[in-house]
Amino acid sequence: MSSQNAAGGESTQGKLGFFALIAVVVGSMLGGGVYSLPQNMAQASAIGPVIIAWLITGVGVFFIANAFRMLADARPDLQAGIYMYAREGFGPFVGFISAWGYWLMAAFGNVAFAVILMDAFNYFFPGVFTGGNNLNSIIFGSILIWAYNFLVLSGMKVSGIVNTIGTVAKLVPLVLFIVIAGFVMSPHMLVSDFWGHAAAKTSQDLGSIASQVMSPMIVALWAFIGVEGAVVLSGRAKNKSDVGKATLIGFVVALLVYVLLSVLPFGIAPQSVLKSVANPSTAGVLQMVVGDWGAWLMNVGLIVSVLAGWLAWTMLCAEIPWAAGVNGTFPKAFAKTNKNASASVSLWVSSFIMQAAMLLVYFSNNAWNTMLSITTVMVLPAYLAATLFLFKMCRNGDYQKYVGSDKGLRLATASGAIGFVFCLFMFYAGGLQYVAMIPLLLTVGLPVYIWSRREQNPSAPVFQGREKMYLLVLIGLDIAVLALYLAGVIKV
Repeated sequence: MSSQNAAGGESTQGKLGFFALIAVVVGSMLGGGVYSLPQNMAQASAIGPVIIAWLITGVGVFFIANAFRMLADARPDLQAGIYMYAREGFGPFVGFISAWGYWLMAAFGNVAFAVILMDAFNYFFPGVFTGGNNLNSIIFGSILIWAYNFLVLSGMKVSGIVNTIGTVAKLVPLVLFIVIAGFVMSPHMLVSDFWGHAAAKTSQDLGSIASQVMSPMIVALWAFIGVEGAVVLSGRAKNKSDVGKATLIGFVVALLVYVLLSVLPFGIAPQSVLKSVANPSTAGVLQMVVGDWGAWLMNVGLIVSVLAGWLAWTMLCAEIPWAAGVNGTFPKAFAKTNKNASASVSLWVSSFIMQAAMLLVYFSNNAWNTMLSITTVMVLPAYLAATLFLFKMCRNGDYQKYVGSDKGLRLATASGAIGFVFCLFMFYAGGLQYVAMIPLLLTVGLPVYIWSRREQNPSAPVFQGREKMYLLVLIGLDIAVLALYLAGVIKV
């Protein structure tokens, strides 16, 4: 609920400025996973396929980021755009599906942060937080969930300042890693087995170049989740025109860091060694070069990075159901704010969901990879709807109408179309085991949608027009997924 200034316009008090928006984008993307990129990317791929994987993902995400930028410029009225674009373009039910899926993604992503953070603490307290999901990890991770809950309740401005400081702090060790690795790496080693052919002559066969390219794709997409951070918080921006610029700048900064962190280690150790480095692998790689203090620095950097990223994602996690509650796609209760204008009810419910997921990771054999994979595929429906909405605007003339001219129409059309196709490709790259969970998790939210629709109009049908077809498709996918589980095609 924004206050008004004396002139009758919207007050900027407590709003996020340009650099705070950039910090949200960068802070959302550069989470704890960035410290594990050397091992994650080299796990089953040589340097050449890794570079191709980043090029494909970088180009695809560029068009997604550009779609968000152009939508933010063309439709600044659609605040919390990651959800509103789906609703505006395809109706309340698709808008709900987009918001619900994105909300679960943000909650699961925060639990992934908890797992990797506890694993980092285990470096300093060996055996205390083993695996990041033992009993001590669950207890301490739960404490942090509620600590962030109360921090974000104190207001968006306070959270934004803390997030900006944290984002700058976590860039320092990453830049140091890149500088040191750039100086000590061997150009000869960097290109000695560019395509993994040498490994093919041993028992370490990496497979075809295509399979090597596909292997790190899910990690690459995970790394870019958060590029829409400024768009999600557009309703909190001092200047709506800053949203698009912050999105593009944040994307470029993150891409540069990701590529350097993934490629330079191949000049320090061969793929056969990198794939076995314990995570956070930046610590292991730097330890090879400078000794134990390098591992210490990277683990400290990881802790700072996760703490800052966790804050950014807690802010995003609360914003989506709040915006949906204001609009009526979520129940009205989610629209409530406290005296600091924080989305209080939305935040409390989000924290309870994170707490439940935190308890479940105790039973997971590989909690980090499981949460990473679920988080990555759950963001795709929201990306898919946003890019398709931009393409639809371009085709029906709405884009030109809102912009006031044909300027940028071709780029907008290309961004919508290519971004949409890339999202479809990532469904394929995400793996059947995790993609199959999407319709089931989306279906869980149907009672919430029915509740909100009953609030809006108790006498009207909940599903109208094309929404009935969308519902049938969702139920059909549920049946197909359950059949695959029962047949043993998909393992639980």
